[in-house]
Amino acid sequence: MEDPIQLKEEGNKYFQASDYEKAVQSYTQAIKLNKDKALQAVLYRNRAACYLKKEEYAKAASDASRAIDINTSDIKALYRRSQALEKLGKLDQAFKDAQKCATIEPRNKNFQETLRRLGANIQEKVNAGGAIPGSQTGCGKSLLWVTLMDCWVQKMFEILLDENSEKEKREKAANNLIVLGREEAGAERIFQNNGVSLLLQLIETKNAELILAAVRTLSGMCTGHKARATAILHYLGIDNICMWMSVDNEEISLAVCNLLQTITDCLLGQGKEEHHGKEEAVVLDTKKDLRTITMRLLDMLISKKVSGQGRDRALNLLNKNIPRKDLKDHDNSRTIFVIDNGLKKILKVVGQIPEMPDCLPLTENTQLTASVLLNKLYDDLRCDPERDNYRVICEEYIKSKIDPQDMDKTLHAIQMVSGVLQGPFDLGNKLLGMKGVMEMMVALCGSEREIDQLVAVEALIHASTKLSRATFIISNGVTLLKEIYKKTKNEKIKIRALVGLCKLGSAGGTDYGLRQFAEGSTEKLAKQCRKWLCNTSIDARTRKWAVEGLAYLTLDADVKDDFVEDEPALQAMFELAKTSDKTILYSVASALVNCTNSYDTKELVPELVQLAKFSKQHVPEEHPKDKKDFVVKRVKRLLKAGVVSALACMVKADSAILTDQSKELIARVFLALCEDPKDRGTIVAQGGGKALIPLAVEGTEVGKIKASHALAKIAAISNPDMAFPGERVYEVVRPLVSLLNTERDGLQNYEALLGLTNFSGRSDKLRMKIVKERALPDIENYMFENHDQLRQAATECMCNLVVNKEVQERFVADGNDRLKLVVLLCGEDDEKVQVAAAGALAMLTAAQKKLCSKMTEVTTQWLEILQRLCLHDNMEVQHRGLVIAFNLISADKELAKKLVETELLEILTYIGKQADDPKKQHIINVARDCLTRCMDYGLIKPLSQA
Repeated sequence: MEDPIQLKEEGNKYFQASDYEKAVQSYTQAIKLNKDKALQAVLYRNRAACYLKKEEYAKAASDASRAIDINTSDIKALYRRSQALEKLGKLDQAFKDAQKCATIEPRNKNFQETLRRLGANIQEKVNAGGAIPGSQTGCGKSLLWVTLMDCWVQKMFEILLDENSEKEKREKAANNLIVLGREEAGAERIFQNNGVSLLLQLIETKNAELILAAVRTLSGMCTGHKARATAILHYLGIDNICMWMSVDNEEISLAVCNLLQTITDCLLGQGKEEHHGKEEAVVLDTKKDLRTITMRLLDMLISKKVSGQGRDRALNLLNKNIPRKDLKDHDNSRTIFVIDNGLKKILKVVGQIPEMPDCLPLTENTQLTASVLLNKLYDDLRCDPERDNYRVICEEYIKSKIDPQDMDKTLHAIQMVSGVLQGPFDLGNKLLGMKGVMEMMVALCGSEREIDQLVAVEALIHASTKLSRATFIISNGVTLLKEIYKKTKNEKIKIRALVGLCKLGSAGGTDYGLRQFAEGSTEKLAKQCRKWLCNTSIDARTRKWAVEGLAYLTLDADVKDDFVEDEPALQAMFELAKTSDKTILYSVASALVNCTNSYDTKELVPELVQLAKFSKQHVPEEHPKDKKDFVVKRVKRLLKAGVVSALACMVKADSAILTDQSKELIARVFLALCEDPKDRGTIVAQGGGKALIPLAVEGTEVGKIKASHALAKIAAISNPDMAFPGERVYEVVRPLVSLLNTERDGLQNYEALLGLTNFSGRSDKLRMKIVKERALPDIENYMFENHDQLRQAATECMCNLVVNKEVQERFVADGNDRLKLVVLLCGEDDEKVQVAAAGALAMLTAAQKKLCSKMTEVTTQWLEILQRLCLHDNMEVQHRGLVIAFNLISADKELAKKLVETELLEILTYIGKQADDPKKQHIINVARDCLTRCMDYGLIKPLSQA
């Protein structure tokens, strides 16, 4: 039947006969044929009734919804959807539909009974602490919903505040509150039902799980709502919030930190943007609240009541919210406020000495985080007067701590200088120039007290980064460091003295000075460092110094070879690399650069070498273990040990921890690891491809180039869908295009072209991305290159790109020589270039008829080149040449006539007459197609008529 009405009647008969399957078939066929809206609603409604009988409730609800979309007052469809939703357990939605039915027909007893039943079921579910009413339905704020939600919220708090409640019920209630707090409507109901006061009661229970639930619920309630966030801040009090963040419980401290960050985001107008009526008119100014929060965080830094975790949280909040996000924003008033009111407090933190009894509670990262904050504040200053003010505050505070009569106070001053050197280094270097500071450091090295030696040695290490300072220390402190290393039994001092010697020894950038200071025993010192590194009973801070020592000692080829063979030491180093410590990340990356020989080396000029030998100067020579074979073995060993996973983990570190210099070192290591094509699959599998993308986008110029080159190596031979799944592949295009630059070397150009060729063969979306990144002009330039491999790679890339319509349009456009270049490349002697160029020309002439006639105009050599292609010994080239000929003949009769009058007809006839041959049948068939098309035009006659 073709009539929808007859099909509907047939469906009704099947329904009455309880044959619901056939009824569905009839209604479905009618829906496909029908064009009348009113009838369509009836058909969907009827099919919904069938699905209800078949107990396919999701389909019933869907069909009823379609009927309601056509007619919002379709009472049968509404009731059927209500029935389906009730069976699906969506009681609140079912109630809403039943309520609409009762509104349309208020005297219908069936609807009234349904409403009573649904209301009772919902209430029962609420009383049992079940699912949130309408939590994921978007059913609006009906009076019933609001009432039910209020009851539900109260019930959750009753369960949580009742000490006799079952643990499982409490956990469920806590999770429900957290989920509800994240939703705007739910957060408002909690807020309106005295929820903040009740949540405060939960926090005061001192039960860790309840505190976490309360704090996380409050975070959800504050998100994206300035008025509510301000009200919660004032009700709870910033002093209370800071007190909760100060507790020695990592989970609670972090949760409260997140709450305060959410409140701060709202006050700064950041985070989720939502409109809440006239709330902006109510919250006029947030500056006072923000300053109060900042002052309390600064107070936390120097309070003994604050745990190490809490101090870290306060520093992290200051790091995140005080310096400007964008230097184009001229307002750095928050930074100025912190410098004026809290710089001395931050200095006090960096000046703490963990080994002294009066030390504030600290974690392993506290002082480094404080140094990072000092650096960020200094970088955020806009002019010299602001920087001078910063320096003067530091100098005056440090001078106030230097007291020859009180060595403990002086130690704190030296520790502060050491902390500043790990932050704003230029400022730290100026502080070293203060009268007596350097001399005091050297003098403390000779002290009998171990604590003096510990602080002084560490300060000397940080100070010796600057070569001018290193010269002073070499002259005055090396002997002391050697004495300390040999005589002290304190491991913490011993390892620092060793690192100091290593750092001074390698100040020239070679292993020669290192060997001089180590007195030829670098392997012995490195072995000791590896021993410390693997000893988990030693604190992480001391083991960190072992990594730094290895970063210097691995300049020695013998040391790096032994190190990569020490599996436990490698694993211990990789594990330490996961910690949030700037120095460790840099040291691990440095050690890996040394082991993979991925540092820059200067070519020695033979004449200068001879001159140096004649004047009896030291001439650095390549160590046998720095030759390629040994480097390759070390790379393989590192890959086997899981170096890629460690590097991927390091890349995820916060930008304050992962400096641009560290990024560059990591990029160098990745490039060395990617050298062997066989290893690239392993690198991708362990997350190397993903880790390289941010390194290619941010960091030093050298680092970005190295990371881009490593990506090019992976992209050149890997399946893009596997190496860079999803949208990630589009992020790789820009780094590859950045290598198509005359300032880059030939290998970088070549491998970038190979990567782009691989990408452009995958999808049109990728081809479009390459075009948008303006790669076409660069690719065309490389097609002119004298270097055979570059010309070949560029031509192959263009061969893939011409499939794209926008690229084709550029060839069609007047005033360019693109087509001429491709035609001339078809006449090259290089077979691979010919294959790619002929392929590009075949696709262009097939896609754009205009290019067929244009081809005959761009150069007088076009016919000769085409004939050579059609007679080529390489079957791939020959086939592409014949396809071009077919495209020209098919494009225009006049052009076909022109070709028939040339020797091309003889070539086509010769090939077309050949006997069938499976190896080259595709070539013979194209030649025959050309001849057939000429016959269709009447330009030639079949052999029988000739």
